[in-house]
Amino acid sequence: MRAAAAVALVPVALMLVAGMARAEPFAPELPQGAYVSASETTPATSFELPTGPFSAAGGTRVTLEGARADTAWRLRANQQTTLQILAPLREQLTAAGYRVLYDCETEACGGFDFRYALDLLPEPEMHVDLADFRYLAARKGRSWLALTVSRSSESGFVHLTTLEAQEITAAASRSPLEAETTTPAAPTGPFAERIEAEGSVALDDLIFATGAADLDAGDYPSLSALADYLATRPEARIALVGHTDTMGGLAANVALSKRRAEAVRTRLIEQFSVAPGQISAEGAGWLAPRTSNRTEEGRAKNRRVEAVLTSTPS
Repeated sequence: MRAAAAVALVPVALMLVAGMARAEPFAPELPQGAYVSASETTPATSFELPTGPFSAAGGTRVTLEGARADTAWRLRANQQTTLQILAPLREQLTAAGYRVLYDCETEACGGFDFRYALDLLPEPEMHVDLADFRYLAARKGRSWLALTVSRSSESGFVHLTTLEAQEITAAASRSPLEAETTTPAAPTGPFAERIEAEGSVALDDLIFATGAADLDAGDYPSLSALADYLATRPEARIALVGHTDTMGGLAANVALSKRRAEAVRTRLIEQFSVAPGQISAEGAGWLAPRTSNRTEEGRAKNRRVEAVLTSTPS
């Protein structure tokens, strides 16, 4: 999902307050029978916390840096609604001194687009029903957190991301000489023009074996172009989103499409030296076809991985 790496942001810098006491991490009290299904910690990383609904421009986000922790819980055989699961957690947050920054439900959040802009632990440890989820962002001093709650037919799911940091503030002015030597060149070429104009580019030259998540060996011009773009735009963030045809059930296809996106992310990091913090991996299954699935030609076009620009460079 992420690698433990700090990502340089240009032209902004993180201004941490030295000597500030660290708040105790929020530890939610969950219903009896809840258990941790997955967890991950990253000592130094970048994170974009959604604080508003998704929009064509990507929505409102706060860019943070610091120590991050992610935990997912499964509430097996829990038949509460997502609101019934979230409400007591919200009360616990406010009682602990957190201020709620944003609180939304499914379509009000931005639906499909909002969910796939979230950086969550993967299926099946954290399941998100695209028709029934809730999200909450909160802050207490330099402690920030995001809660995502959803359900399956038999269980509830809770995902908590916490990050100890401060908002990124404007960097001090640099001398002309320093700017000349440190500012990356502006990206050029069809890939850069297209992704910044359209917001996404399908990586149509990628080859996966049928029903498999492994990316075949070979040189892929689309990955080289994407890596070159990210190297010249260190502030850009890309979500690799996998898509499938409609053969098979939704859950299996979402899982497969995300594994394919993760395989592409791994190739970009290992072969093209892309910074891990610049790329995430998600799966949409067959929920976003670009043409009809009634023919083999159409199904082939729908099986793809897209690079989606989630943080627009200035």
